[in-house]
Amino acid sequence: MRRGDLARSTPFRLALTFGALFLGAFVLTGVVVYQLIKLDMYRRHDDAVRQTFLSLAGTYEDDRTDFLDAVRVDMQATRHRNEVYLAIGDDGSKLAGNVPLVDVPNGWSTLPAASLGLRSDFEYRVFAGPVRDTRLVVGESYRDIENLEDLTLGSLAWTSILVLILSVAGGALIATRAERRFQAVRETMDRVAHGDLAARIPLHGKGDDIALLSQDINLALGRLQSNVEGMRQVSTDIAHDLKTPLNRLGISLEEARRKLARGQPVEDEIDAADAEVQQINGTFDALLRITQIESGARRVRFGPVDVKEVLEAVAELFSGALEDAGMSIETTLPVGPCTMEGDRQLLMQLYSNLVENVLRHCPKGTHVHLSARVTDNEITSRVEDNGPGIPSDEHENVFRRLYRLERSRTSPGTGLGLSLVRAIADIHEAHLILEDANPGLSVKVTFPRV
Repeated sequence: MRRGDLARSTPFRLALTFGALFLGAFVLTGVVVYQLIKLDMYRRHDDAVRQTFLSLAGTYEDDRTDFLDAVRVDMQATRHRNEVYLAIGDDGSKLAGNVPLVDVPNGWSTLPAASLGLRSDFEYRVFAGPVRDTRLVVGESYRDIENLEDLTLGSLAWTSILVLILSVAGGALIATRAERRFQAVRETMDRVAHGDLAARIPLHGKGDDIALLSQDINLALGRLQSNVEGMRQVSTDIAHDLKTPLNRLGISLEEARRKLARGQPVEDEIDAADAEVQQINGTFDALLRITQIESGARRVRFGPVDVKEVLEAVAELFSGALEDAGMSIETTLPVGPCTMEGDRQLLMQLYSNLVENVLRHCPKGTHVHLSARVTDNEITSRVEDNGPGIPSDEHENVFRRLYRLERSRTSPGTGLGLSLVRAIADIHEAHLILEDANPGLSVKVTFPRV
């Protein structure tokens, strides 16, 4: 990845943003903690100075000899003039101490080292007060506190620099890895744009957002490939299946033209031409209906539908026609309702097409059985017959538009009945399976319950 690309990378910018937020929070927390520690150390420092003053003052009893000796002992124990002591007599003379006479007011004072006659860069915290006939000055430098301040601030600065470096490095690493995965997406979409509809995005990661997005894109590409291949197949099938009726239509019109020239009646030719036109119109109407259903436009009409009532209505609708054809129909339905979200008209079309296929393609004596079973999560329905059935290797092919089995080509129909059934099942998110009934065919349609 080039430097310019890295700077424009969204993962890199996000990493830098979170790094900056973390750095700001870290610095703010460090400053607050530092201030709290500093205040506590100043308090402890004052307590130590006050304790030293009280301890020395407690040694003054009958005379000040023991008191001055105690001052001198503490003076000898101090290093680098870190602590200062000064005992002043009532006449203003210096009785003991490791600093020259200075004018220090009673109480607390913060003085630079120079005002105490010392060569140092540190300030001193001083407490002064009377001890009987003597005035005592006790102080301690801020050396340890200021050294700790320098150490803390230096550590905070170096840690902030380290956090910033890690944020940039981590952002670059994250951006590089993400860029490789996004590059795979771009390359795949470029292949699709150039006609390779079988291209798919390689899946990496363990269910992260990019992997989920890649899965969704692959699913969309799969549907696109299926739709495009379906359109190609439909174009081929239309050219193949409509060629014959168009030829017959042309022959009928030509024959009608010759008869007209001879003055003969042409009613039969006109009827034949009208039948061919109706067949062609029926084919295109069915194709348009399938397209409309697949577009999802009918979902706005979804509402509660009882599958049991739909099956009962279909059985009643076809009972007369089946009886006239020497066939029979029965239903096996649950006692309670089989309610789901759907379009009642489309579901009527689905089951009607399945029963109509039996009526068209099965011999006399065929028995049709409609059944339904309901569970907590789904409704399973079946349309089963004991006719010749469909070979197992043709189960998927029969759902193709305009596809017809060889033995069915002489019977009426457009070859779109089962394609329409599949489209209706898909819009209802149903699972459609063809199974051998031994003998016959069983069409299983399973709807999810919402």
